[in-house]
Amino acid sequence: MDTTPPPAPQYDALLVLSFGGPEKADDVMPFLEAVVRGRGVPKERLEEVATHYARFGGKSPLNDENRQLVAALRQAFITKGPELKVYFGNRNWHPLLEDTLRKMRDDGVERALVFATSAFGSYSGCRQYQEDLERAREAVGEDAPELSKLRLFHNHPGFIEAQVARVEQALERVPEERRAGARLAFTAHSIPLSMDATSPYRDQLEESCRLVAEELGKREWQLVFQSRSGPPEVPWLEPDVVDHLDALALIGVRDLVVVPIGFLAEHMEVVWDLDVDATQRAQELGIELYRAGTVGAHPRFVEMIRELVVERFEPGSRRPSLGVLGPSPDVCSGDCCAYTRGRPAATGCPA
Repeated sequence: MDTTPPPAPQYDALLVLSFGGPEKADDVMPFLEAVVRGRGVPKERLEEVATHYARFGGKSPLNDENRQLVAALRQAFITKGPELKVYFGNRNWHPLLEDTLRKMRDDGVERALVFATSAFGSYSGCRQYQEDLERAREAVGEDAPELSKLRLFHNHPGFIEAQVARVEQALERVPEERRAGARLAFTAHSIPLSMDATSPYRDQLEESCRLVAEELGKREWQLVFQSRSGPPEVPWLEPDVVDHLDALALIGVRDLVVVPIGFLAEHMEVVWDLDVDATQRAQELGIELYRAGTVGAHPRFVEMIRELVVERFEPGSRRPSLGVLGPSPDVCSGDCCAYTRGRPAATGCPA
């Protein structure tokens, strides 16, 4: 019997795939319309959300954050390998995924890995990215590059270590005499209960939060949710971060570090829902709110992505993970994170 291992797959490039965001005021309404296309969201709701962007000059921080990540990855590949080109594409705004795939094809890329900017399994955070990739390949045609999505990484040591570092930076802003008593609230985008029922979303989030809290020696923490959208009669994951603030005020909590663990980069749902809405409510309640940064282009997070890439070049290599859930598979099962489109549910936009 031939026991020779199969040859390692070869890849030409890495594609960083994200959600997208407007770059200027004139982009905001076209961007929001692209996000909610086919969902029947009233124009009045889009106009309300547009005011959030207006407060920040009509520009989301997300694209710039992803460009920083791409630049850091390019440098990491130059320094440590493997030798890969790095491209950037979005679901909903420029550079659009289809345009990026056409450029990759024209550059001679035949097989590429894909890093989707989502650590947790859900329809919106995993399966929808797979659907987007297939749709984009069909739009580009038969000569579109082959694409293989990297695994989810909610409990990868690199993700946890980078998140711990961001929380430590926030804790340093708490007065030293009160630092030990500061609580942690980890936030993630809420999703409908019907979507959560078909995904590992909540379990993975709970594990990530626990791993970060344990590393910091913090026992008082809570996973809460934000950015709920859709009709009020449709149940979504709770508690909301603002409701959690109300509950903490009742028991006399004075200092709270809010950790947007469900978001990898700064964008409108972080800076509006946390830095504006939650911060305002905390001030009303007499709670000092310290918002931790997202992992962004933290060096340990960048190295984690490089490690995920190396895994795919070396079949059978160690797949590091912390906690009890183990490493996520490279290819999810056929029914994983299934969700019926058409329900008023898609996440990723405050609309």
